[in-house]
Amino acid sequence: MPQNEREPTADSAKAVPEFGGRRLLLVNSGAVAVMHLPFWLNWISTNYPDLQIQAVVTPSAQRFVSQDALTLLTGRRAHLDRWPAQTDTGALHAQWVEWADCALVYPATLNYLGRLASGLGDSPSLLALQCAATIPIVVAPSLPPGATDNPIVQENLRRLATRPNLVVAPTQPARSATTGRRDAAGAVPVWSAIVLLERCRRALAGTGDEQVTPHRTTQPIRSA
Repeated sequence: MPQNEREPTADSAKAVPEFGGRRLLLVNSGAVAVMHLPFWLNWISTNYPDLQIQAVVTPSAQRFVSQDALTLLTGRRAHLDRWPAQTDTGALHAQWVEWADCALVYPATLNYLGRLASGLGDSPSLLALQCAATIPIVVAPSLPPGATDNPIVQENLRRLATRPNLVVAPTQPARSATTGRRDAAGAVPVWSAIVLLERCRRALAGTGDEQVTPHRTTQPIRSA
């Protein structure tokens, strides 16, 4: 199970990339790096105060972060990525596709990547991402040691990258929480994922300007 080599700190927010998204669908799967999500949500709300976030947490991610915490930090009810027994407000996946103007899967486990690459829609978030053909999507893998050497995993990553509105973020060296060795493939920092999301957003908008300029934050990050 990969763990980020460096834990995020307040100094991580010195340079903040421009971002034009307004409504972010944020899917969180069960890699151990998801435990840092409260920090990143504080960072996002400090530096992008107008950005609305709909968090969706998979059952496996609940081992490391709670729905209640994500609800508190986003100001919107965080949803469990499971079909509800009944609903009076319509299908969640359809609501999210209509609402979101960008999407980020952070972190994305090997299992979630495989299901998404296979075209499966067996959870609300997967079905939403399969149907979201016009908004920018970034997937940030967080993979255990050896996974990137597996031809099947490599093929899944290539298949995802063929979608014109989807970017697979590169991984970074990470320490395995089990073995202690630095041979896992960790998720990039959230600001790096936002840079990719903004580039994809501009490319889809046809602005012809995919260069993302960082600016400096003047506000401190709130403690969780």
